[in-house]
Amino acid sequence: MPAVVALLAIIVFVLFVVAGTGLKIVRPFEKGLVERLGRYRETLDPGLRWIIPFVERIIKVDMREQVVDVPPQEVITKDNVVVTVDAVVYYQATDPVKLKYNINNFIQAATKLAQTNLRNLIGDLQLDEALTSRDRINTTLRLILDDATDMWGTKVIRVEIQRIEPPPDVTDAMHRQMKAERDRRAIVTEAEGDKRARILQAEGVKESAVLEADGRAEAIKRVADAQAYENEIVAEGEARAIERVFNAIHEGDPTPDLVAIKYLEALAQIADGKATKVFIPLESARILGSMGAIAELFGDTGDGAGPSSK
Repeated sequence: MPAVVALLAIIVFVLFVVAGTGLKIVRPFEKGLVERLGRYRETLDPGLRWIIPFVERIIKVDMREQVVDVPPQEVITKDNVVVTVDAVVYYQATDPVKLKYNINNFIQAATKLAQTNLRNLIGDLQLDEALTSRDRINTTLRLILDDATDMWGTKVIRVEIQRIEPPPDVTDAMHRQMKAERDRRAIVTEAEGDKRARILQAEGVKESAVLEADGRAEAIKRVADAQAYENEIVAEGEARAIERVFNAIHEGDPTPDLVAIKYLEALAQIADGKATKVFIPLESARILGSMGAIAELFGDTGDGAGPSSK
């Protein structure tokens, strides 16, 4: 009896150990492929799973984003320049069944595929285009790899060109070319700055001259306006004075004798000048008549004095 109990205990222990070997843990970033007797049976999600020991086995597939390093290779550009190119490819598994059963070594296949297509893309470009078109090369290569690896159950997320390195002599020539271009730009920029400064200086002189001329014209205009205003005021004053004199003469009703005397005084002032010719107005006949009356007046006075003296 004790021997039977011990045998049963051993059998239970063995069964427990065997059953324990069938427990498998699938981690959160993994998928489990179950094969039964060499044939695919199902895909297991993350968690604690149990398979039949010695009959089934589980193959874990990492579903995280992976990186494939494309080794450096020499590529000839369209203008026959040998450059060294390398890249990295980022991919992620979308179908673990295809990734496991449709390709034997995905890393090696993706690397060779990237090298081949990278060689073709760089070979269709000039050196300058290859150096300045990395984004276009990355996008084109990603589309090619993504389409080619779709049957392998993966998705190419992005491709990055790490290095496009020309030979040392080409690099040195490019450096000299860039330096010459920078020097040329500096000279052009300096010349344009000097030209702009001269233009601004000329415009400043021109504006200054225009402003000065405008100022002089405005000053002359104001002086002329002031002189005209002064002449107008003086003329108005003289007109009023003449009008007053005229009115006073008419109101005083001067006799011809008084007019003749004033005329003689005026003639004396005219004759006192340096002029060699004196013009006597037409009214001189009337004035001379008045002078005759004055002479008669003085003559009468002389005759009167004679009798009185007698």
